[in-house]
This record gives sequence, structure tokens and C-alpha cells, in this order.
Amino acid sequence: MSAPAAPVGPYSPAVRVGDWLVCSGQIPLLDGQLVDGDAASQTRQCLTNLEALLSANGASMSHVAKTTVFMVDMADFAAMNAVYAEVFGGHRPARSAVAVAGLPLGARIEIEAWAYLGS
Repeated sequence: MSAPAAPVGPYSPAVRVGDWLVCSGQIPLLDGQLVDGDAASQTRQCLTNLEALLSANGASMSHVAKTTVFMVDMADFAAMNAVYAEVFGGHRPARSAVAVAGLPLGARIEIEAWAYLGS
């Protein structure tokens, strides 16, 4: 798994607070460039980036307790949801999905997460 991309702004990609790892929103960047494609391909890259960020901090997708998915078009919900379900498998974190006016670098999808690392 590749290392997480450097942040595109003045923030921390992830912060450990006690037993929680709070992961900043991941947009579909690959090698510093926005993945050009539909909502499904952008969702897949967001989740790949999230998985790399979790791994770099000693966690995995199974630790994720809550996600928030930001979309510029709610018409992308079904495509996002299909990829999200595939990637998370049987693990079902709590989730919010909201429409926004825009996302960094023109992304269609952004996904943030809270991971619980306690026992």
C-alpha cells in the first residue's frame, strides 16, 4: 500500500486523540493528481487513500467507526454506495452522506473517518 498523499492545505491528515484516530477528508488523489473519472472511481480512490492513511497510523478499515461522505452531486449516491459497500464488506461503520457546493481540486467525492483503536 502506498503512503498517504501530503495534505493539500494547513491541516493534519490524521490526529490520534486517546483511543481515537480522526482522519481528515480524503479526496481522490493518486500521485498528487486528481483521479479523473466517475463517482465510482473517485470513491474507490478516496477509500484507497483512507486505507493507506489508516495503515500508516497502525489502523485498518475494520477500526473505522464513523465516516462522512461529501458529494458535489447526490445523483452520485448509488455509485458511491456500491463501491463503499464493496470496500467495507461486512463492516458497517456509522455514516453520514451530504451534498456540498464544491470540494478541493474539483473532486466529486471526499470521505473522512473516525477510527477506534481501543479495546
